[in-house]
Amino acid sequence: MKISKKAINIIFGILAAAFALGTIFLFTPKGNPQQEGRVILYVNGKPIYELELIRKAQTNPIFTLNPTGVLKPIIDTYFLEQVITLEALSQDAARIRVSSSEVKQQVDQLRQQLGVTDRAAYDNFLQSIGYTDSQLRDEIRTQIRIQKRIDEIRKKVKLSDEEARFYYELHKANYAAEDRVKARQIVLDDKAKAEEVYKQLLNGADFAELARKYSIVGADQGGAVGAEPGSSEPAPVTRLVFPTPVADAVFSLQNGGLTQIIESGGRYYIVKVEEFLPGGDQPYEKVAERVKEDALAVKQAGAVDNYIREVRERAVVKFTQDDIPYDYKNPVVAKVGDQEIKLAEVIQVVFADQQVGSLIQQGLGDLAVQFFFPTVTDQLITQKLLVQQAKASGKPFIGTEAQIAQDVQLWKTLDVTVTPEEVKKYYEENIERFTIPASATVKTVSFKDKETAEKFREKLLAGDPLEELAKGLGGKIDDLGTVNPGQLPPVQDQLVFKSQAPFAKAGDWEVSEVVEVPGQDGAKTYQVILVKDRKDAVTKAFEEVKAEAEKLALAAKRAKVAADWIEQLKKETPIENKIVKVLESLAPKKEEQTQPENQQAQPAQPDTQQAQPENQGAQQETPAASGQ
Repeated sequence: MKISKKAINIIFGILAAAFALGTIFLFTPKGNPQQEGRVILYVNGKPIYELELIRKAQTNPIFTLNPTGVLKPIIDTYFLEQVITLEALSQDAARIRVSSSEVKQQVDQLRQQLGVTDRAAYDNFLQSIGYTDSQLRDEIRTQIRIQKRIDEIRKKVKLSDEEARFYYELHKANYAAEDRVKARQIVLDDKAKAEEVYKQLLNGADFAELARKYSIVGADQGGAVGAEPGSSEPAPVTRLVFPTPVADAVFSLQNGGLTQIIESGGRYYIVKVEEFLPGGDQPYEKVAERVKEDALAVKQAGAVDNYIREVRERAVVKFTQDDIPYDYKNPVVAKVGDQEIKLAEVIQVVFADQQVGSLIQQGLGDLAVQFFFPTVTDQLITQKLLVQQAKASGKPFIGTEAQIAQDVQLWKTLDVTVTPEEVKKYYEENIERFTIPASATVKTVSFKDKETAEKFREKLLAGDPLEELAKGLGGKIDDLGTVNPGQLPPVQDQLVFKSQAPFAKAGDWEVSEVVEVPGQDGAKTYQVILVKDRKDAVTKAFEEVKAEAEKLALAAKRAKVAADWIEQLKKETPIENKIVKVLESLAPKKEEQTQPENQQAQPAQPDTQQAQPENQGAQQETPAASGQ
């Protein structure tokens, strides 16, 4: 029985420690050293065997490649760093007590999720992962210990009032009250009826009475939005209550009033805003509990991140021989002042991006290295620089280094404001942000030859039913739904949104001329494009989006101020970036590269000789994350 990818995912959904590392390792049974091959490395004196590493590598397709060139040391270092960190965490958590009942609960849950509740299926499962029941339980016990140790770290974190208040000041916008309205609405599914009702309202008719008489939503409450059951009084509601186009119109009426008829989702809305209730910052005392909960979670994440880093840095790693099948490299790639950034840290961030693994598997590993490694190194330089500034400020920043780097920029730009002129300028320079794009409902009918396509168009315009006609002539109908400019292929996009040529009419549909478009395998395809429900782009008036424009203009200005500050810091701080030189040094000469980078690796045959004890043959030592 071959273990499925789904089964592996379920296993590690249970073992949360793997998630703490952002890694997935298949269980590795601790067998007889005679059968595990030679020792490749020691972590704090504990041997890690060759066969154990081979098993672990099978859980990630990146690790099963046989990379060449610069990818070889990069992938090997990425793999071994994860092995070392997980082993170091396991050792640190060894003192944690785990009861047999806790292990049994996890095993039972695992068996239930994998559908191996009967003994035979469970035995087959164990065989497929190379485990005995006892070994599986030992592994699960270890993983529970790691999770408990991480929980210990979290529980020890205490949040001070100063930290909570400072966090609130930086993230005040997250706790601001939303704009709300008290309103009534009339919702209809007939445009003509909506126009008739709207005229009555303009002539002074009572809105609630017309809502009771005509609305298909909330008629018994006089159209009162948000009203309690049995009540006809509107309650304050946010934008989420309305469809987006309706909400845009409603919340533009900050002095109250009546919207025009707004179509959305095949319905027609008329809304009367009785009172506009502006949002804005709320005092700390009113949102203190939410702030404390959020800030504590942020501080706990930072504590766990620091714990994992410290455990790894304390680990003493010894590689046993020069001829091991792994090329571990961890040199310094950059310095920010006296703070070093090593290759392993860059690798960890790079491989957190799923695009990287995908590019490598497609044989584009060199491209990924050339682009991502310099970019990430520069990001880490900036991050270290900002964390240094946070520490120097004396302010109570909390969280991971990445969080602190973001927050120190917020702190630096807290006093930035925008003038009305700047808001208006932002609106004018970014008008596309405030424009509802043109749209249309589109279908295409495709044929293999032009003659049949012309025949279809002629008969459709003569009144033949679309579906039957297309089917009878062998056409293929594609319903593209409602689309905006840029979402269609170039030919169709040009015809629907840019061409001024008139379309013929067939019922509700506008019908294009027959057009030739590229087909599969270079073959020609002939299409008739059907369009209905065309809507032109609509630019929202400045007054309608003034509040939104002000927020965006302020965010843009703060980002610019922060970027200028970072550039100034880089000029004032001694920074050394050696990533390009390091990558060049890792790449072997071309004549040494004999295999394509994405060739599948052949599992090594472990040397079954007796492993040497730690004090013999330990030729390479890497305390913490030192490079070779």
